[in-house]
Amino acid sequence: MSTPIEDYAIIGDTRTVAAVARNGSIDWWCVPRIDSGAVFAALLGEPEHGRWLIGPKDAVTSISREYAGDSLVLETRFTTAGGVVKVSDFMAPGLDDPTIFRIVEGVSGSVRMELELVARFEYGSIVPWAQAVGDGLTLVAGSDALRFHSPVRLEGSDNTTISEFTVTEGQRLGFSAAWYSALDDPPMPIDAPAARGVTEQYWREWVDRCTYTGEWRDDVVRSLITVKALQYEPTGAVCAAATTSLPEQLGGVRNWDYRYSWLRDSSLTLQALLLSGYSEEAKAWQRWLQRAIAGDPGDFQIMYGVGGERRLTEVELDWLPGYEDSKPVRIGNQASEQFQLDVFGEILDAALTGVEALFGPSLDNGLPAHHPKPGEMLPAVMEHLEQVWQLPDDGIWEIRGPQRHFTQSKVMAWVAFDRAAKIAEHLGRTDVPVARWRELADQVKAEVCEKGFNPEKNSFVQYYGSDQMDSSLLMLARVGFLPPDDPRIIGTVEAVQRELMVDGFVQRYETSDADSVDGLPAGEGTFLLTTFWLVDNLALIGRHDEARALFERLRSLRNDVGLLSEEYDTVNKRLIGNFPQAFSHLGFIVSASHLSAGHPSPLEARAAPEA
Repeated sequence: MSTPIEDYAIIGDTRTVAAVARNGSIDWWCVPRIDSGAVFAALLGEPEHGRWLIGPKDAVTSISREYAGDSLVLETRFTTAGGVVKVSDFMAPGLDDPTIFRIVEGVSGSVRMELELVARFEYGSIVPWAQAVGDGLTLVAGSDALRFHSPVRLEGSDNTTISEFTVTEGQRLGFSAAWYSALDDPPMPIDAPAARGVTEQYWREWVDRCTYTGEWRDDVVRSLITVKALQYEPTGAVCAAATTSLPEQLGGVRNWDYRYSWLRDSSLTLQALLLSGYSEEAKAWQRWLQRAIAGDPGDFQIMYGVGGERRLTEVELDWLPGYEDSKPVRIGNQASEQFQLDVFGEILDAALTGVEALFGPSLDNGLPAHHPKPGEMLPAVMEHLEQVWQLPDDGIWEIRGPQRHFTQSKVMAWVAFDRAAKIAEHLGRTDVPVARWRELADQVKAEVCEKGFNPEKNSFVQYYGSDQMDSSLLMLARVGFLPPDDPRIIGTVEAVQRELMVDGFVQRYETSDADSVDGLPAGEGTFLLTTFWLVDNLALIGRHDEARALFERLRSLRNDVGLLSEEYDTVNKRLIGNFPQAFSHLGFIVSASHLSAGHPSPLEARAAPEA
């Protein structure tokens, strides 16, 4: 049985992320970027597919772990009959070569330890050539290489590096593994305790910039740190998750690669960052967004690589058995080729947020001269939307079945026309057809209210002519399509609760007969982001006690170090889906802000009726 997803923590340097299990095994690390090939891929297979274990050799009686303060320095404390040992794991931001550091410290008594290093490049498929150096190893395959530094004696066995050593009270040993290009010379090892000091200072200074003063501040800060870890610092892109192919149903086929940057995340990302005072990160994300859709801004993809790459060809890795035999294991994402109408709304909503909050009258705010300016691509985007908004699409959930007229997609087309007009007015643009955009917004709204609403259910429905519910309909009040007290909004919220709630959490849509909806076998977990959306809706319609109770239930799902995956399996009581999931943490931040007394709420402004 695979290690439960909730038993993992992460470390990262804002370029790469590694997953560390409670037993001290690093089972996932993609280098040199978060979406590169994995050198440790045991998360999706067996130890033979790559891992780095440091833990007690003797039986462990208890394990506890936490992050050191507001940082990504993970401290795991192992208690054995012979004593207590602490292993600190971290990555130092800003290094030329992505490096994992591990410090083993004797706390009390004497503890026998074991080390096992299995380096396998390209997701466990390539065994590197290992060569001993004075204080460790170099491991090389193709253009990838690792410089492994060890203060203890190492042995080789069956293409695996092993060691046994004893740690006594007060003793401290530092290990490191640095990725470097095999075309370059190996880097010199960096002192691990010194690197820890630099790492803790980085996170301390970053957290000091947080302006969030609402309730659950410590938890919000942990979610912000997690989102920051998922932001690829060189470009500003935010990955949906650090992993690929962690299943949405244990043993199932709903296994997708989330190590890319979705345009859909843009609005929620900007809201969360701006709510918390992180304007520089918000600017970086906004600039990445503008670069990504440049060229032919009306014909953009729904997602891109963290460097802005458009070709994300989906491939199955048949040598990996998958997490708990959940196959196939996929890299790349075929959904990048889909037509999803709702993305126009997310982009334009993010653009309005950026124009209002990030850019002054000159609109540059430090942008380089060659960089597209806010609003510059607006006419081309809207011209394309005018031509396509009446077409069926693949929908927010990237359904791999027939295209339909999804209600949420049309609502987000309304958002696009509405926000485009507001952007133009904010910028004083007289060269764009604001009146036509407003007319089209009214036309879309009238169509949605006629064709996307089911009077018998007193609810909006998944797609035109359907009687099925979809949790994406919880977006309607959040984006201001109708005021929260509109009976159709209240009816939709109650229909979602009635038809999509499972043990207190929200499914994306009905999956017991999913073959007719998305062309995939039935079944998946409850979706955490849409459950946060229900929290927001309950608060917006005045059911505050219910909203807070549901938020606390969601909060209780976080693992012992404050991390959330994409979904929750209510039968097995386990986190499932890719991990950690940016959407879940962004939803946590925004909902916490919305529920906090006296804290500014972006949702109330978005959901307010027109003056």
